Amino acid sequence: MVMSKVIGAAEFKAKCLNLIDQMRDDHESIVITKRGKPVAVLSPAPDTGSRKSIIGAMKGSVVHYDDPLSPVVEPEDWDSLR
Repeated sequence: MVMSKVIGAAEFKAKCLNLIDQMRDDHESIVITKRGKPVAVLSPAPDTGSRKSIIGAMKGSVVHYDDPLSPVVEPEDWDSLR
């Protein structure tokens, strides 16, 4: 079961970065209150495992053409030219 910390907005503002670091480690949500009433919930991001780099993500997906400057289809195949 995931627990929640309750913290006032002023204290959250003063300690925001430290609380985010803490949340990363303990995976505990934070309920932010204003005048004792909950106004927001800050939750840890879901664990996505190891993030893959976008570098090379499209590798192998590009079609190879022998002559990249020639048209892909013949002009008569275009409906807009008829």
